[in-house]
Amino acid sequence: MPDRRPFWGPLEHQQFRNFWLAFITSNFGGLIQGVAAAWMMTTITTSESMVALVQASSALPIMLFSITAGAIADSFDRRRVMLAAQLFMFFVSALLSVLTVYGLVTPWLLLSLTFLLGCGTAFNTPSWQVTIGDLVPREDVPNAVSLNSVAVNITRSVGPAIGGAVVALSGAATAFALNAASYIALISVLLRWSNTPKQSKLPREQVAQAVVAGARYVSMSPNLLKIYFRAFCFGISAVAVLALLPLVARKALLGGPLVFGLLLCAFGLGALAAAALNGRLREKFSSEGVVRLSFLGFALSEIVIASTTNFFLSAAAVLIAGLCWVLVL
Repeated sequence: MPDRRPFWGPLEHQQFRNFWLAFITSNFGGLIQGVAAAWMMTTITTSESMVALVQASSALPIMLFSITAGAIADSFDRRRVMLAAQLFMFFVSALLSVLTVYGLVTPWLLLSLTFLLGCGTAFNTPSWQVTIGDLVPREDVPNAVSLNSVAVNITRSVGPAIGGAVVALSGAATAFALNAASYIALISVLLRWSNTPKQSKLPREQVAQAVVAGARYVSMSPNLLKIYFRAFCFGISAVAVLALLPLVARKALLGGPLVFGLLLCAFGLGALAAAALNGRLREKFSSEGVVRLSFLGFALSEIVIASTTNFFLSAAAVLIAGLCWVLVL
């Protein structure tokens, strides 16, 4: 039998360990910022649409720029791309914190700065995902990718609750400042990382050409088109849960930022449970069966969230939503 690499093996490599710990720190900051921005919007406007747009402004850049960002990650020095993205997000977060302290944040300004932070994330993520292969030997790459997912789910499970507590105790400005500080760890690691970009004998592909080539490949693959269409239909409806959760916490449950953070924490715990159950479910059901059951489970959880005023029922429904969300993905 082939020798199986230990799951935690990639952490033996110092460069990957430094990046992984800094990535966790940055993720915590981002989640704290997300809680603060969503809750702050409920305090500076009574418009449900504006509250929902906080989630949209954060996710929209990923939809708009992810393909271009992927092409940039393939064509340019990924260290410089990530460093530029992290520095950009640091300054935007610091600016948001200062403006909040002086009471200058309006709903549209909050959406604009949240959108800019989303742009930084959109350009940083593809470069980081590809960089994993440069930090560990080839045989450790699968476990390194899994550890990256573990980091995301760990921060998602407890980060929002911490964010809610920070906002409740110290206000949104402190939460934004903590997010700005969280980028320092990753910026420091990037500055100390002396990577040697791989030299290719082929000429560098233009970003526009790479985007067109990728779009052409997808358009000529019926199976990929089906997957993307289903993912779009699911995502466009499922994202309503996260977008409107601040209103659920404030109006339906009559809670504060801590309640909102705890609901997001339940969503993250559901994501962790999905990661643990995924293998067992796929042994008993086909991938299509898991997807269909998850669609149904998410729909039922949305009905419960929309109809109950009980915190524990809401938290349980949000947990199931998080579980089904990750199982679908």
